[in-house]
Amino acid sequence: MSLGFVVLLLFIGLSYLSYDFNQSREFPFLFYLIGSTLITIVLLLILVKMMAGYKFLAAGKDKIEIWLPLKGQRKKYSVTDLLAWQEEEVVANKKVFKQLILVFTDKYSFSISNHEHLGYDDLKRYLGKKASKKKVKS
Repeated sequence: MSLGFVVLLLFIGLSYLSYDFNQSREFPFLFYLIGSTLITIVLLLILVKMMAGYKFLAAGKDKIEIWLPLKGQRKKYSVTDLLAWQEEEVVANKKVFKQLILVFTDKYSFSISNHEHLGYDDLKRYLGKKASKKKVKS
């Protein structure tokens, strides 16, 4: 949310800089050139950072599929390929954040939290039904 706000501010700043260059040109050309270049680079770095965090998980029909679009990875696992899973709870700012950690047979681990994924509770129920024996007791 906060990164989205920063991206919006940077985009507004870049738009204003372009508009001001087009309309009045109050500053020297070098100011517009360096300013727009820096804002564009920072904007692109933040957008790549935001996109790197995107991850998708689909579970059903005894399969778990993980897709990381920026890395171009798509992994499909059977529920039997799941070595262990655990739910962690962290209390921060008087709020409880939960996180599921899944570990597969190829030693690939994947974590998903309740504040970044809408289907967190559904995944937890699914794992409780299909892989309850593989849950790590905390």
